[in-house]
Amino acid sequence: MRKIKRFKITDLLIGSVFTVLFLSLGLIFTINFRPLYYLDVKLLHIPETSGYSKEEIIENYDALIDYSSPFHKGSLSFPSLDASPSGIQHFEEVKDIFVAFYWLGAFSIIAAIGIIIYKSRNRDISYLLVSSITAIILPLIVGLLLAIDFDTSFLIFHKIFFNNDYWIFDPITDPVITILPSTFFLHCAFLIIAFIIISSMILFLIYLYLKKRSGIKFRKNRGIKI
Repeated sequence: MRKIKRFKITDLLIGSVFTVLFLSLGLIFTINFRPLYYLDVKLLHIPETSGYSKEEIIENYDALIDYSSPFHKGSLSFPSLDASPSGIQHFEEVKDIFVAFYWLGAFSIIAAIGIIIYKSRNRDISYLLVSSITAIILPLIVGLLLAIDFDTSFLIFHKIFFNNDYWIFDPITDPVITILPSTFFLHCAFLIIAFIIISSMILFLIYLYLKKRSGIKFRKNRGIKI
């Protein structure tokens, strides 16, 4: 009987690379997928709850998303909404986080391409299976936490990523908060989770396809049985 070895540490490291890749791309996709917000404007009755017209809401939201891009130069300026210095600083910090994920996405893409090339040359496809499993763990955990208590999860997220309380907006000095209901952020989280899960499934399907086509059942170099 052929001896079966446990997963290598490199399998988990490679899985982490793909997890970071899917998370980064999911976040970037969600930030720039404006139809999600446009739909929520209607579903969440934002014009009625905020007191602003649909046109004003979308105009100011677009200005915020444009500013959040790493390619945008200059400071944040809302077309028709006031903003306090602390509110502007918070959005600067948010932009820094978004830009960091753009860099993470770029580096993880390069790393993933290198892994794919190296593994292809060694006829080793097992990393696809391990990565698909590893990548799906994060969204399942986050999804469970959000389902149990979104408000607490939202609070913990801000405590982790921000070292101040500028994210606690006063609607009088920062009326932008009236057009950004917490439910919208929940929908964003679900979209990111869905992106990661779909990406993980695609990775798994690629593994099954390559396994069937190649007929590989074992690693080339005395690895685990797949």
